[in-house]
Amino acid sequence: MDMSQYLGMFIEEARDHIQSLNDNMLKLEENPEDLQIVNEIFRSAHTLKGMAGTMGFVNMQKLTHAMENVLAAARDGKLKVNPNIMDILFKTVDALESYLDVIIATGTEGQEANLHLVNALNAILGKPAEDVAVSSATKAGKKYEYDEFVVRAIERAWDQGFNVYRFDVELDQNCLLKSARAYLVFRAVEELGEIIHSKPSVQDIEDEKFDFEFSITVISKQPIEKIRDRILSISEIREVKALEIKSGEVSMAEEKEEIEEVQQETQVQETVKVVRQQKQESLQKTSKTVRVDIERLDVLMNLVSELIIIKSRIEGLAKKYNDRQYEESIEYLERITTSLHDAVMKVRMVPVERVFSRFPRMMRDLARELGKEFELVMSGEDTEVDRTIVDELGDPLIHLLRNAADHGIEDPDERVKNGKPRSGLIKLSAYHDGNNVVIEVEDDGKGIDLEKVKQKAIEKGLLKEDQIELTEQEIIDFLFMPSFSTKDKVTNLSGRGVGLDVVKTKIEQLGGMVEVKTQKGKGTKFVIRLPLTLAIIQALLVTVHDEIYAIPVASIREIVDVAKEDIKVVQKGKEIIMLRNQVIPIKHLHSIVGLEPVLDKKKFTVVIVRRGEKLTGIIVDKLLGQQDIVIKSLGKYLEGIRLISGATILGDGSVAMILDPNMLTV
Repeated sequence: MDMSQYLGMFIEEARDHIQSLNDNMLKLEENPEDLQIVNEIFRSAHTLKGMAGTMGFVNMQKLTHAMENVLAAARDGKLKVNPNIMDILFKTVDALESYLDVIIATGTEGQEANLHLVNALNAILGKPAEDVAVSSATKAGKKYEYDEFVVRAIERAWDQGFNVYRFDVELDQNCLLKSARAYLVFRAVEELGEIIHSKPSVQDIEDEKFDFEFSITVISKQPIEKIRDRILSISEIREVKALEIKSGEVSMAEEKEEIEEVQQETQVQETVKVVRQQKQESLQKTSKTVRVDIERLDVLMNLVSELIIIKSRIEGLAKKYNDRQYEESIEYLERITTSLHDAVMKVRMVPVERVFSRFPRMMRDLARELGKEFELVMSGEDTEVDRTIVDELGDPLIHLLRNAADHGIEDPDERVKNGKPRSGLIKLSAYHDGNNVVIEVEDDGKGIDLEKVKQKAIEKGLLKEDQIELTEQEIIDFLFMPSFSTKDKVTNLSGRGVGLDVVKTKIEQLGGMVEVKTQKGKGTKFVIRLPLTLAIIQALLVTVHDEIYAIPVASIREIVDVAKEDIKVVQKGKEIIMLRNQVIPIKHLHSIVGLEPVLDKKKFTVVIVRRGEKLTGIIVDKLLGQQDIVIKSLGKYLEGIRLISGATILGDGSVAMILDPNMLTV
C-alpha cells in the first residue's frame, strides 16, 4: 500500500502532537505530581507512535515506544518524575522534531536511530527491554492443527534451520479500524520473517470478520523477542502471546474447525456493524473542521483579486452613464465582492499562537544555557493574521526573544543588587490596531546603553566623533545595521551583529516596521507593526506628472494643503513644515521617483506618512481617491528596488506602483 499520499497529513498531525508534547512537558516540569498532564503527554506519544508505525517510520516509532513506557510507569505511580527524567524526555522530543524535519525535507526519517535515547529511557525503568512472555506449547501438552500445505511448509522450515513461531495478537477494545491494525502487524512481521498461516483467514481479516484477536504462524531466523517487540510497537495492540512451535507439536486439521468458524460468522458480522456504526457517529460529531492546502486558498484569493479588479473597471465605466439602475447594480456588485473578500480573508487568517507556542520551550532551554532566571509571559495568542505573514514571523521573533534574554535580562545577582526581583520578565504580546497587527517583545532588563552604541558606531567608522548631536532614534538605528553588535565577545547566541539586521529586513519585506523604546535600567520594548494581509489592501492613489502611485492607507496619518510660503528650508537644503507646532520634514515624490518637481505652485498637496512615531510629508500633484488594490509581486528582476513594495492593476488595465512607506520616511 502506497502511504506517500498521506505524508502531508502525517506531517501536520505530527507537528501538532510534538507541539503538544512540548507544551505539556513544560507544565509537568512545574507540576511533576499532576497525573492529568502525564495522561495528556502519554496520549500524544501513543498517537504519534501509531502514526509513525502506519507510515513505516520505524526509528521514530521505537523512540516514542520507549518514551511511552516511561510515561506509563509514571501514570501508574511506579515512577516519580524528576528533573533528570524531564531532561531525557525533552531530548526525546527534540529528536522526534529532528525526525520530522528530515521527513519534511526528504520524505524519509533518515538513518539516525537515536539508540542512546532509547537506552536512556529504558534505563529509567531499570531494564534494557521488556520481559517477553514466551511459553512452550509442550508444557500444556497441546498440538497445533494446520492443513496439509502448512504442515509441509513447517517441516521444510525446520529442515532448513528456521524457527517456527505462533503469535496470538489481541487488539485494544476501542480499536475501530481492526483490519488496518492487522495489516500493520502483517507488514511489520513480514520484514522479519514469512507468515505462512493466519487465523482467521487473511480475507476474513481484511473484511473485519473477526473479533479483537487473531493469530499468525511465522517462520523466521530472528529471535522471537524481536518479532514480538515489533508487533507491540504498533499502537492499539493490547497483548501479544509469543509461542515457539517445536517438532512434534503440529498435526493435520479436521474439517470441523472450518465449520465452527462459519457458524460464528454471523456473530462477528454483528460486532463489525456495531463498531462501524459507532465510528460513523463519531465522525459526524468530530468533522467540523477541515485542513485545506494553502495553495488552494491562494488560488481562491487570486480569483477574488481578479473580481475586485474588474469591479473597479466597471465602476470607472459607470461614471460615463447616468443610469440609476446601472449604479444600483454596481453598488450591489460592490457589496457582494466586499463580503466575498472578507470571507476569504477570514479563511486565510490564523492565530499567532501558531508561532508563539514554540517559544516557551525555547526560552526554558535558553535560561539554562545562559544561567539566568526569567519568565516568559505571553498574551494575545488568539490575535489573527494572514497565514503567509504568520509563516514568516518565526525567525524575527526568535531573534528578538534571544536578544531580550541575552542582552536585556541581567544575571540574577546583578538584578538583586539593583533592587529588582531575582527573576526577570519577558513579555510577548499581540493585538490588533486598525488594519495592522502589533507584536511586542518587552523585557524588564537593563535597557539599551545608548552611549555604548554610539562608541561602537565610532569604532566601526559609522559615526564621526564630532557628530554628537544625534537623537535617541538615530542611535538605536545603528543596532539594525549589518554586523553591528554591542557584545565584546562572540558566543553561540550573540556578538555577530546578525539578529536585529535579520529582524528589520524580514519585517520590511512583509510590509511592516520595527520600533524600539528603551529606558536605561528599566528595560526595552521592540514593537513590530504588520499589515493584516499581503494580498488586498486599501490604498490612496496619487499622481506625479502622468504617473500613478499607490500609498497604503494604513501608513497615512492625514492629508493637508500647504501654502508655498509655509515650506521652510533648513540645514543642508532640507524642507520642513510646521503642523500643529510639530516639525515635519517634506519630500517631493517627483524627486523620489526621478522626475522633475513642479515648484511654480501657490499650494501643494502633502500626504503625511508615518513610520512609528516618525512623520514625513510627501508632496504629490493630485489625489485620485481611495481604492481596494490587489498587490502583485514585481518578480525577481525588480525585487531589489526598495522604494517599491509591489504593483497593482487598476480598473482601466494600467499598472500602478505601490510605494513602501518605510522607504518614504527614511
